[in-house]
Amino acid sequence: MSEEKKIPYKIYLEENEMPASWYNVRADMKNKPAPLLNPGTLKPLTFEEMRGIFCDELCRQELDDTTAYFEIPEEIRKFYKMYRPSPLVRAYCLEEKLQTPAKIYYKFEGNNTSGSHKLNSAIAQAYYAKKQGLKGVTTETGAGQWGTALSMACAYLGLDCQVYMVKCSYEQKPFRREVMRTYGANVTPSPSNTTEVGRRILEEFPGTTGSLGCAISEAVEAATTQEGYRYVLGSVLTQVLLHQSVIGLEAKAAMDKYGIKPDVIIGCAGGGSNLGGLISPFMGEKLRGEADYRFIAVEPASCPSFTRGKYVYDFCDTGKVCPLAKMYTLGSGFIPAPNHAGGLRYHGMSSVLSQLYADGYMEAVSVEQTSVFKAAEEFARVEGILPAPESSHAIKVAIDEALKCKETGEEKTILFGLTGTGYFDMVAYERYNNGEMTDYIPNDEELAKGLAGVPKFPGNEI
Repeated sequence: MSEEKKIPYKIYLEENEMPASWYNVRADMKNKPAPLLNPGTLKPLTFEEMRGIFCDELCRQELDDTTAYFEIPEEIRKFYKMYRPSPLVRAYCLEEKLQTPAKIYYKFEGNNTSGSHKLNSAIAQAYYAKKQGLKGVTTETGAGQWGTALSMACAYLGLDCQVYMVKCSYEQKPFRREVMRTYGANVTPSPSNTTEVGRRILEEFPGTTGSLGCAISEAVEAATTQEGYRYVLGSVLTQVLLHQSVIGLEAKAAMDKYGIKPDVIIGCAGGGSNLGGLISPFMGEKLRGEADYRFIAVEPASCPSFTRGKYVYDFCDTGKVCPLAKMYTLGSGFIPAPNHAGGLRYHGMSSVLSQLYADGYMEAVSVEQTSVFKAAEEFARVEGILPAPESSHAIKVAIDEALKCKETGEEKTILFGLTGTGYFDMVAYERYNNGEMTDYIPNDEELAKGLAGVPKFPGNEI
């Protein structure tokens, strides 16, 4: 029997092999991510300033760029055991369909009720809110995966959950909305008339379909104007990448178990939670000089923050009520086209990933949504999982890399993140199957308009 036949279709870790700690990749970064800034003083955000928005323990995690490992509380580990460890799957059928010498693996995060990787951080953030004695939390959601995950975590812990859902996703994905409501969440389409910042955005952009930046502004206002509430975020922040490191830690442990080393690691990129979580332990090895990997971030061509954005300090939200983060950004006022990968429609990128990209440790590509759905259907027909549109960006580039191996004869090992399932995204699949889906790529003039709103101060010139 050949070596590859000894590797099972699905690699599962034992329960006692599940990570006991989260890994903080910042600890191994020579160039640390730039700190969040107070937009009023332009000085690094302090713990006291931050704790008015976020839970205390999450503030500590956000500010700590030297501690390599954070122990996962036992209560969170018990919750994880409902759906973790998640499987690492060898895509034998896809390899055969492509007739490639490449070996393709994917880490599947959709095998839980929320349908995505977002639950890994949702339960952690809800846990710290509950431990602090808060009444509830507010948040935004794009495609709905994060809102679903948070509503599930809050229901489990008995917390109130208020979700501002990007309007185009609210309309495109009514069933995702209803899952959140089933878990007890209050779901509001954003921008809305329920907040001051929402009303201001609607006045400035009449008829807008919204953006994650808009929804963040509303959720932050809702948290800071209600006693006993804090804001929680499903991506972008370093605390979120910390919690999501369970994805990469498990993937690496499973591969190490069978002596597998990936050559290329691919993840979709919106704010950075999935990509950052998947690559963290592998990136740590690269940063320490212990191993080398090629990392590829994949983003939609309609919202290309890595590939066409600028690396500067910018507001994290459209309403400009949040701190400034140094990141690859299209400008907080950029309203992306209402594509069907709602979870990737954010104007900026994680400060951690932005620093790694700026330092040359990662690559980035942008892809158009019709090619993404073509790859999604090809994957679904041979691998038996209907992928989320966000995940399908990674699938598209994994297929491209496998086909390059077919041309060159190289036997590379490819790992990508399958962040979740697409069973609530059937409107998008319907539009693709009916030939009604179009590709939209913003022109330079549109991008310049968004970037014009980047705050101007010494050292922050575009």
